[in-house]
Amino acid sequence: MVCARNEQHNLEKNLPTLLQQNLDNGYELVLVNDNSEDDTKQVLQWMARNNPLLRVVNIERKGNDRIGKKYPLSIGIREAKNEHFLLIDADCVPASNQWAQKMMDAFEQDIEIVLGYGAYEKHPGLLNKIIRFETFHSALQYLSYALAGQAYMGVGRNLSYKKEVFFRHKGFASISHIPGGDDDLFISKAAKNNNTAIVIDTDAHTISVPQKTWQNWRRQKTRHYSTSKYYKPKHKLLLGLYSLSQFLFYPLLIAAAVISGWQIALAAFVIKSTIQYIIFSKAMKRLNETDLIKWIFSWMYG
Repeated sequence: MVCARNEQHNLEKNLPTLLQQNLDNGYELVLVNDNSEDDTKQVLQWMARNNPLLRVVNIERKGNDRIGKKYPLSIGIREAKNEHFLLIDADCVPASNQWAQKMMDAFEQDIEIVLGYGAYEKHPGLLNKIIRFETFHSALQYLSYALAGQAYMGVGRNLSYKKEVFFRHKGFASISHIPGGDDDLFISKAAKNNNTAIVIDTDAHTISVPQKTWQNWRRQKTRHYSTSKYYKPKHKLLLGLYSLSQFLFYPLLIAAAVISGWQIALAAFVIKSTIQYIIFSKAMKRLNETDLIKWIFSWMYG
């Protein structure tokens, strides 16, 4: 399912790939055109003529009484014929034609939510490395928490759950006043310790176009972080403790050097760095981000 607003060019480029997915059971691509002011509607009408798998839902509304992606997404979920639906953004493409099948394969007994990895295109330049490293680091956290039965978010460009789950939790009613939250606050609300799975197979990744300027990236991250204050207390505590441990590492290292000697401080530094490097590098290999391995120490100590 794709929700799009003024995404004419992205849809022209990416829809053919989405329509080529190999899926054993019935596949339907629901595309919600959210009040687009460009030629999105005409492009979709033209593409739907020769693609019976493409189902277009046009939304025309006035005013800003409903903000963000939650309203068009709710309409798309209601209109979808299948029980399982898979979300991706208009500026994303699946890494392979096996993406949908691999995500659906994760719906084993009792599984209602499946979290995937949404990567970014690789380009030269420092900004691209930072965007991809930050994306990897966030994924390392939310995927690990899900494995531990403490899922607190997913990413809307590679996320799947059952329609029944959506209606059981009354959709986005409890977070309708928040611009974002459709991919983190809803998952935090609906996820349990045994109903969420993750898929990290490289064929099941999605790939997005990264921001090209620092200002746009900062604006994007500010919008994403604005929902974190609504996380469950236990998740805020755990994530806060992690950030605090990173912040206090250097002061505690200096204190150890003063109190116990530089040898103890050096040993602690080496042990911490080695463990973190091993974890990060292995995860990067699994998530097809191997070119970022050489940046690990710059990220940790830069």
